Amino acid sequence: MSTPIAEYALLGDTEGAALVSRHGAVDWLCLPRFDSPACFAALLGTDDHGRWFLGPVDEATATRAYRENSFVLDTVHETATGRVRVTDLMPFGDGRADLVRIVEGLEGEVPMLHEWVVRTGYGKVLPWVSRTEDCDGVTVIRAVAGPDMLVLRGDRLPEPTDHHHRDEFTVRAGERYEFAMTWVPSWCEVPGALDVPSRVDDTVRRFDDWAARHTHDGPYRDAVTRSLLVLRLLTDELRGGIVAAPTTSLPEDVGGERNWDYRYCWLRDASLTLEALLACGYVDETRLWRDWLVRAVAGDPADLQIMYAVDGSRELPERTLDHLPGYEGSRPVRVGNAAVDQRQSDVLGEVMISLDEARRLGVSESHESWAVQKALVDDLADHWDQSDNGLWEIRGEPQHFTHSRVMVWAAFDRAVRAVEEDGHEGDVERWRALRDRVHAEVLDQGFDAERGTFVQHYGTREVDAALLLIPTVGFLPADDERVLGTVRAVEEDLLRDGFVLRYRTESGVDGLSGDENPFLACSFWLAEAYARCGRVDDAHILMDRLLGIRNDLGLLSEEYDPSTDRLVGNFPQAFSHLALVRAAIAIAEADAQAERR
Repeated sequence: MSTPIAEYALLGDTEGAALVSRHGAVDWLCLPRFDSPACFAALLGTDDHGRWFLGPVDEATATRAYRENSFVLDTVHETATGRVRVTDLMPFGDGRADLVRIVEGLEGEVPMLHEWVVRTGYGKVLPWVSRTEDCDGVTVIRAVAGPDMLVLRGDRLPEPTDHHHRDEFTVRAGERYEFAMTWVPSWCEVPGALDVPSRVDDTVRRFDDWAARHTHDGPYRDAVTRSLLVLRLLTDELRGGIVAAPTTSLPEDVGGERNWDYRYCWLRDASLTLEALLACGYVDETRLWRDWLVRAVAGDPADLQIMYAVDGSRELPERTLDHLPGYEGSRPVRVGNAAVDQRQSDVLGEVMISLDEARRLGVSESHESWAVQKALVDDLADHWDQSDNGLWEIRGEPQHFTHSRVMVWAAFDRAVRAVEEDGHEGDVERWRALRDRVHAEVLDQGFDAERGTFVQHYGTREVDAALLLIPTVGFLPADDERVLGTVRAVEEDLLRDGFVLRYRTESGVDGLSGDENPFLACSFWLAEAYARCGRVDDAHILMDRLLGIRNDLGLLSEEYDPSTDRLVGNFPQAFSHLALVRAAIAIAEADAQAERR
């Protein structure tokens, strides 16, 4: 039986990430990058697909918390004979990729199990494992397979048994054991040990200093802080790419086929992340991502992709890993993402909005950054009226999605503003004319006058949660009757047990079998819409409900299954956390307006 998703904690060093269960199993780890093949893949299979377990032998209760505003995780295990603390972290690292685990006896004595099972290539490749010495002459365990070398060091090393390394030992009050695993290229020398205490302190300090900079002082501050930290951790500090999630193939519908790889940089998700960061005072991060964007999209504007690898690479072929049974049997397990070849017309609108927000906050454009934006808008002007796969990356027939058209309008609108208000060069007359034309078309073809709501795409009466974003981008004011009617239609058609679906899958629009659960970002969008249109009490009620389903560490997955009260989908999900931040800001603004009245 798979570990419930909510039982996992996130570790990371802003380049790679791990998931560790409450009871001490690191079941997912990709090194040295978010999108590297996993060396621990038990999350999507069995223990034999790789894991690192460090926890009590006997039955125990576990309580855990991140240390201050960091991702340094302290878990206290209490057994019938004593208490022990395990501290897990991926320290910031000067070009290194490390996972550190510290065991400290607190009370009595606790028998511990240490099991290290390395399988590279997403659990498929059995490495050559041997004992050797590092550059300082200290004995370590080295696992080598192809380009990867993983080195385990510690105060007490496990012994080999049937392609596993295993040890049992007793920890008594006052005793301390340190263990560390390091990834390096297999052709390199085995590196020396870290100074673990200083790296723990440095990692806590760096996260805490970053969190202290945010400017949101309204309601839900603690939830906003943790969500911002998740977004920070999912931003590659070296390269600038922002990944949508650190996992692949955690199912949207357990047992179904809606299992996707999210370890890449969607221009849309990254842009929305930047908007959330900018709204909370983080301006410098925009420059890092903007420079990544310029590198990633360089070349012919017609070659723009909706997503890239964290280093800006373009090739993300989708394939299935048939050796993995999937999370709770949810197959196929996929790596890569075929959506890379889709047309999603909304993407440039999100990019232009985020960069416009950055300009409002004083981030000056470089010559290259504006040149890229201008070229992309000019290309959009030639192709804006084509059908597309939309925000939700449908694998059915392309449509004229209303949300996509609204975002086309936004792209032209922000481009016009860049010329008229910021003095940049561009074909402003053409852009202005197209902006007005798209606006009129959406009001004519994307609106169901009989029901009083915008629709998912031209020619349908179905609605879509993405329509809740219409006022947030400035297309119409939040109190416009057409917006209010759309909010009502979403409530009528898409609410499931108090949470919001993306759309009705039974319409067949996405070309996939099966159902899916409510999408958490959409529920936060509804809370934001309530706040913007004056339903502040409803906004607070929904926000409190959503915050109540976070796990004990404040983390959210992509979706939520209200019938079983469980988080589902890739975890943690940037989209969910950035939408939380946006909703909290909107509610704070609505509260302030209510007080002024």
